[in-house]
Amino acid sequence: MSIQKKRAYDSTSRKAAAELTKGRIIDAAKSLFGKKGFEKVTIEEIAEVAGVSAPTVYSVYLSKKGVLLAVLDDALAAERYDELYWKSIHGDSPEKRLMTNTRLARVLYDAEKERLSLLHGSSAIDPVFKDLEKEMEERRYRRQEEVVKALFEGGYLKDRLTLADARDILWVFTGRDIYRMLVVERGWTSDQYEKWIGESLIRELLK
Repeated sequence: MSIQKKRAYDSTSRKAAAELTKGRIIDAAKSLFGKKGFEKVTIEEIAEVAGVSAPTVYSVYLSKKGVLLAVLDDALAAERYDELYWKSIHGDSPEKRLMTNTRLARVLYDAEKERLSLLHGSSAIDPVFKDLEKEMEERRYRRQEEVVKALFEGGYLKDRLTLADARDILWVFTGRDIYRMLVVERGWTSDQYEKWIGESLIRELLK
């Protein structure tokens, strides 16, 4: 085997091992959070169940809050997220792109709600999740830039809207707060939420 091929093989093997380690940590944390409650679980326990060292958990996720964020991110399969995200940028029409972006928000929040219900072994998770929410919302805002830019550059947005205004509107309408108020607190179905948000975005953003 040539040196170049060996290096490529070693790199692939390391990546596969790293992904396997992440998966074991997430599975261990998910199980422990559900059984004991978030605040009663330690990094050392997560490491023991995952079959890794505590420094390994810290090196990958930095803190227990970081582990929780990874558990929530894992609620929606990466392949499904990537598929919907791609369609929200490259869909057949601007209307379909916005409806797909709404579908992405809906399936993500549905998955998070289900995952959080399994983790709610303790009230302590609520303030932790609220702290994480800011980070997740900032990340979502950054990711939506490409979606809005495609609409802006295609000339689909209303003339009065700047790119920044359109980004803010999309971000607000597809935020967790509206999903929580309508679906969790007011009892809307996820289908009702998705339809109303999608139609509202089309009305507010497109010519």
